[in-house]
Amino acid sequence: LAAGMAESPTLLRAFFAAREIYSQGTLSAIDIQVLSLTNAFENGCEWCMAFHSTGALRDGLPKEALEDLRDGRAPRDPRLRALSDLSRAMLRNRGKVSEQDLQAFYAAGFSRAQALEVVLGAGFSVMANFSGHLVHAPLGAALERHHVDDPANVRGLATCPLRRLVDPLLHRRDLVGGEVVPAEARQPSV
Repeated sequence: LAAGMAESPTLLRAFFAAREIYSQGTLSAIDIQVLSLTNAFENGCEWCMAFHSTGALRDGLPKEALEDLRDGRAPRDPRLRALSDLSRAMLRNRGKVSEQDLQAFYAAGFSRAQALEVVLGAGFSVMANFSGHLVHAPLGAALERHHVDDPANVRGLATCPLRRLVDPLLHRRDLVGGEVVPAEARQPSV
């Protein structure tokens, strides 16, 4: 992705500068991966979903939480759920989050300053996600095992009441081997 972004040296410099600043904030590496996966799903960036799936596992995000994020759902952990929910609300509502969204975020132990870091994360993700759409970066062998077919195409299915009817028709990449596994052959989620 960075090679494609390098066609605009200005964009690439801004991207790396934002990444450096973002990493120096108060959000943990896992928090940043949760935000990046939430944003990549919402923005439909296949490359970013694969990249951040790899990074999330490296940083210690539980596999169950990764699977939820890759399916467009918030993690089950209450703190990570609040973080993902706020970012998703920001993206879907163009930054206009409700007081209820903010209160849920604060109740999970986050601060107002951290809500503003979620804004930084959204901006950082937009640079990568939108560039990914423009440059069509190849995944490469290291990321192929975490490929997600068009996350934007399945947006909304995670919370759709008809999900139980649609899910058996869907296929997704197995997190361990990278092969496509029919829904009926997967381990049931709790």
